[in-house]
Amino acid sequence: PDELAELLAQFKPRLVKKKQLLIQPGFVATSRSFVAQGALHAYLVDAAGRERTIQLAIDDWWITDYNSYTYQQPATLFVAALEDSRVLQLDYAAEQRLKAANHRFETFFRLLAERAAAYQQRRIIAEFMQTAEQRYDDLLAHYPKLSQRIPLRVLASYLNMTPEFLSKIRHKKLNS
Repeated sequence: PDELAELLAQFKPRLVKKKQLLIQPGFVATSRSFVAQGALHAYLVDAAGRERTIQLAIDDWWITDYNSYTYQQPATLFVAALEDSRVLQLDYAAEQRLKAANHRFETFFRLLAERAAAYQQRRIIAEFMQTAEQRYDDLLAHYPKLSQRIPLRVLASYLNMTPEFLSKIRHKKLNS
């Protein structure tokens, strides 16, 4: 209980309006955000001007530009709210102090990082080994709420397909 209170005391609550940016390229990500309520995405803009979503976060998930946050270097990603959201932000320096003071915090944050790395590995493998329809089915099987909370264009980008193709997949599923 004391450890939980110590951890929670380090978070700063923040209300984020739809489309509001938490992180943008060129600026260091000084915090990571726990989504208390809402939906956010981390994305980049490619050379053709298309948004490429690489991370989604809904209630009880974490989000930041992990490379920027971890190495305290300028971000390459945007992190923006997809709907009005409430997040709890943990400052990089506060996290480092927590980890230095108590090995249990070090373990907690290491486990978060390991799970995030494992998930990203599964996503990369799926991109090589699965069809677009299989990737969509897999996402729905593991995270059914995403399809109701995340706009079609963002979900399509996350799955590396066009919104039109995702619409066809959805239409096919409704009619089968």
